[in-house]
Amino acid sequence: MTGLLLQLGGPLQSWGEHSEFTDRDTAAHPTRSGLIGLIASALGITRDQARDGAGPGVAGVPFADLARLRFTLRVDRPGTRLRDFHTVGGGFPRHRTVPTASGARRQVESATVVTNRHYLADAVFTVAVTAEGPGHAELLAVCGSALRRPHWPPHMGRRSCPPGAVFVLRTDVDDPLTELFARVPLARPASDAPPHVHYTSDTPFPPQRAEATGPQAVVTVLNDDPVRLTAHDRRYRQRPAYATVRPFTGPCGGYGTDYLAALDTYLNGPTTGGTP
Repeated sequence: MTGLLLQLGGPLQSWGEHSEFTDRDTAAHPTRSGLIGLIASALGITRDQARDGAGPGVAGVPFADLARLRFTLRVDRPGTRLRDFHTVGGGFPRHRTVPTASGARRQVESATVVTNRHYLADAVFTVAVTAEGPGHAELLAVCGSALRRPHWPPHMGRRSCPPGAVFVLRTDVDDPLTELFARVPLARPASDAPPHVHYTSDTPFPPQRAEATGPQAVVTVLNDDPVRLTAHDRRYRQRPAYATVRPFTGPCGGYGTDYLAALDTYLNGPTTGGTP
């Protein structure tokens, strides 16, 4: 099975799960809707086209085709949860306060809107992207090309959260799950014993890869499989989420430049001499 390998890491990322305007939460890892939205943006699919039955985007792929994508995530670093406190509209005369849903203006004494926005700081996730059905290789090839040259800048859940310099690791990978489980360097320092790593997927793990420290199970049902992502009418369907924890036997790359060197070795092979 061919596929893609992505890495989502940066100062901040946020994957809304049950967000409201005044309290914008984040899931503990990238959501299916967030990943499909990221790829749709790279393909040039507009909000109006992000629904079943709509025409294709700039790259010629309709939004409905992205339902065939499957994501398996490795939690390299879970990150630290961060809450950002915002106020909007305070201290202005009434004609400049935040509009209400009916189009009127708030009273000055109640004009300030308080919001909390939640993020994952310093988190890193490595993602294997595969697909199902006829033409899956062509779909993955178009997605991989678009992610390398995106129509709109990619972001990790919110526009204020761009991915780091290491984003698209590889395209046209023969067996992305094997690479994910055993070969792509882990973005954390090495330890005396093999680290136990958490994985999540929107499909059951193949039996030969389900070597977990506990029984594999559907851990929850998430409502994050997008039917449409239009601006004012977003709709999702439920889907099962699978999880497993298993020892990671591949290399641990550490942080910073050490990790970049480990990735370079993985992608290009060890240096044969001279200055790296």
